[in-house]
Amino acid sequence: MNKRFKLLAAATSMAFMVAGIAPAIAEMSAAELDRLGKDLTPSGAEKAGNKEGTIPAWTGGLTQPPAGWKPEMGYINPFKDEKPILTINAQNVEQHKDKLSAGTVAMIKKFPTFSVNVYPTHRTFANPQAVYDATKAQAGKAKLEGLSIKNYDVPGVPFPNPKTGAEAMYNHTTKYFGGYKACRDWLPTRANGDYYRVGFCEDMVQGQNMEPREPNNVFTFFGLYDAPATLVGTIYLVKDPVDYTIANRVAHIYNAGQRRVRRAPDLAYDNVDDGTEGMRTTDDYWGFQGAKDRYDWKLLGKKEIYIPYNAYKLQDPKLKYADMLDKGSVKSELQRYELHRVWVVEATLKPGMSHVLAKRTFYIDEDSNTVALADGYDGRGNLWRSYAYHLVQAYDAGVMFQAPFINTDLVNGNFIVTSVSNERKTPVYQWNQKGKQADFQVDAIRRRGQR
Repeated sequence: MNKRFKLLAAATSMAFMVAGIAPAIAEMSAAELDRLGKDLTPSGAEKAGNKEGTIPAWTGGLTQPPAGWKPEMGYINPFKDEKPILTINAQNVEQHKDKLSAGTVAMIKKFPTFSVNVYPTHRTFANPQAVYDATKAQAGKAKLEGLSIKNYDVPGVPFPNPKTGAEAMYNHTTKYFGGYKACRDWLPTRANGDYYRVGFCEDMVQGQNMEPREPNNVFTFFGLYDAPATLVGTIYLVKDPVDYTIANRVAHIYNAGQRRVRRAPDLAYDNVDDGTEGMRTTDDYWGFQGAKDRYDWKLLGKKEIYIPYNAYKLQDPKLKYADMLDKGSVKSELQRYELHRVWVVEATLKPGMSHVLAKRTFYIDEDSNTVALADGYDGRGNLWRSYAYHLVQAYDAGVMFQAPFINTDLVNGNFIVTSVSNERKTPVYQWNQKGKQADFQVDAIRRRGQR
């Protein structure tokens, strides 16, 4: 940990001690608000690059596809001619560990074939102007009282200059995606290389894209399995609130064998999702999602580290899953890491609360407010799981998404790769989807289950 990061962490810890366990956080000041679009990006990141020149200035992001691009091509790589400027492996990891997450260091040390290929940094993140406008309109009003968020609804970044861990996590859980339809796969993989394909299709609509608009709704989605045969016909309907202190997740599940719909209150926290072989919990989908009440959240500060970014190489439809997998992860030569500034948030399990992860560290890209890496610790304080969420800018939609995300068990070597689509028909993603409340009700899940 470098000196500047230690000072930031100490200052943040002191602020928590002075303020107490659940302070009321004031909204963004007029002076801070005025910085948006000037020395800060419209989403709150530092617009300037770093002094070394290894992180460039943000100049608006990637908003145009490569020349000649068509959606049926998939997301082709606009940086295909670039070569790594640095490779970090077991021989030199100690020299570079100050710019790596604890989980990434552990991956390099455990798996001989795993390395981090560092490429030139491109700040490709961009959202539609309407999202920037919503950020500026709400950031001066949004505030936290404990874990309750006030004067905010999606879209937009509620806390462009987060001062607490909870604020930074709200930025992540409310990040803009609008709405999408996609069928993708996840690959539970054993340490010996054995894997199978789980197909999962999502119809996901963010709150502002739902008609009629429902306050305090961050997203609503249908999710259904289309592989393997044992899971086909299982359907989820989930409605998530922005603020879990005033409403809970409403989840239903349709079981094809029983041909009935039931409430699914266990579809939360560290529940193990079907088809994951215990390698992924419900709340670590997208890095973190769901209620925040089981942890104390601490903002450790901002740091420059290597994170998985601009993962266009991993979107190549010519790749086959069997050729992508390696020990503990997908093959290192397919992965692209870049130097970016991240907010570092530490989550510690509250006394009396239960979760398989007693502590978690999240590394949140400052441009997109999206979790890019995470570390998970067991109840004895041992680093147990490493998480990598590869970020991709959808240059036709103004959305930065995670694909794939990779959860690795550092003890037994098992891992799961989620949201790969290389063997799916392109275009995989249909963005800018809107929805009607009538189509996302229990009766609708019954209709879908009978098809």
